[in-house]
Amino acid sequence: MLRPLVRAFISAVNRLDKSLSPQKTIQKVQNHTFTASDAVYIFHLGLASFWIYLLPLHILFKLAVIVLFATALLIPLTSQFFLPAIPVFTYLLSFFSSRFIPPDWRPNISVALLPTLESVLYGANISDILTRYTHSILDILAWLPYGVLHYTFPFILAFFLWVFRPKESLHLFAAVLGYMNLTGVLIQLFFPCAAPWYELVYGLTPANYAIKGSPGGLIRIDRLFHSQGYTTAFTNSPLVFGAFPSLHSATATLDALFLSHFFPWTTKYAWGYAGVLYWSTMYLTHHYLVDVVGGACMAVGFFYVFLPDALKGERATSPPGAGGANGRQRNKYSIYGLEAPSTPRVEADFDLPSDDEEAEVDVRKPSSSTPAKKGHRHTASIARLIDSRGEDAA
Repeated sequence: MLRPLVRAFISAVNRLDKSLSPQKTIQKVQNHTFTASDAVYIFHLGLASFWIYLLPLHILFKLAVIVLFATALLIPLTSQFFLPAIPVFTYLLSFFSSRFIPPDWRPNISVALLPTLESVLYGANISDILTRYTHSILDILAWLPYGVLHYTFPFILAFFLWVFRPKESLHLFAAVLGYMNLTGVLIQLFFPCAAPWYELVYGLTPANYAIKGSPGGLIRIDRLFHSQGYTTAFTNSPLVFGAFPSLHSATATLDALFLSHFFPWTTKYAWGYAGVLYWSTMYLTHHYLVDVVGGACMAVGFFYVFLPDALKGERATSPPGAGGANGRQRNKYSIYGLEAPSTPRVEADFDLPSDDEEAEVDVRKPSSSTPAKKGHRHTASIARLIDSRGEDAA
């Protein structure tokens, strides 16, 4: 189990562009044909400039961060990671910088809307029902997906996409994850709503931005482990009134969608994980059911809007370097199911021309319906392969 993973990781590292020359990146930009979709980087630049302006940091520190990020984009070795991750960086910058928005710019906080919607849509306050019985085992079961896997699993999934699937799948994951969470943060900023823990502590009294956050049910985890980690983190949360939509449920749904699409055998486990996380958001008093549904729907929408045709069907499960998503040709030995020769050869010598690759023929199952004119090229190819194997044996 571990050996194939190590081999795949080494292969992924070998596929990286290890150049450190900024001139190579500059040349790529000069040769790039700009389209309307490239205007999204103007949006990222404008939004990042706004948040950096709000940050109460020394101007020299801000300039240092900008220079470091620009350098990472210029160096080919780092730009292949940083450029696709720009939506994720924009989301993180927006989330952590939102605390510095002046109070005069902020809208009023809604306290009663979400519990009212939940009662109207589902006939009861589901999140309140799920919190009436608590137990240490349930606390741990809720904590693992909500307080641990939510922050670590996207990195694990990104690693497996990078190692076992075409690089376009990793770029897609970074784009969807970043834009989805960025949209969620912007909704939370323009439409701030109180979470269930606020109703338990303050009732339905009007809220203000001076109120600190709360760990909710995660305080029981702090007590269990004799720590203050979650209490400190949630008390100082930069976005206290960000109940709707639930980005925990959105991210879990997105993880499940990517797993079931690119690794179909994991489907039932992926959605099982998502289901447990849905429950944990309400059990820990961080979200109402309407928040969970809103986040899940947002993830589904973003996934299918961004999913390109090149990563649908069999192409979604093709390994890196296989024909399909990245357009590389397949080796003749793999086409005909023959063992590759032991002596090193130039891979290009055994690449199929495009017209040969269009119709893959299994020589172990001859078909009389195949015209002789179409088959003679494959026969010659097989003969050449057999001859080469004979030479190797000699």
